[in-house]
Amino acid sequence: MPKITSKLQVTLPKRIAEHHGLHPGDEIEFQSAGDVIRILPAGTVAGSQPSAAERLRLFDEATRRQAQRQADRPTAGTDPAPRDWNREDLYRRGHED
Repeated sequence: MPKITSKLQVTLPKRIAEHHGLHPGDEIEFQSAGDVIRILPAGTVAGSQPSAAERLRLFDEATRRQAQRQADRPTAGTDPAPRDWNREDLYRRGHED
């Protein structure tokens, strides 16, 4: 885990820098956001809100993902897949002589 040096410097983990396309010499900005600190590439518009149309598109996309997750779950009252064990077998496991 990175630590703050005596000069108040922080080393950004390589994996995170690579993931976000940051390279040595790139400028970054620190932004206080409540109880956390955000690190943003310089010039990034911090806190900009997406348009109403973009928010609606993201909401619809999330709604479709949630509906798919619900559809993939077994519904209540359906018989589970057959299995070759029962609850008592689990309690006895490891205690058999």
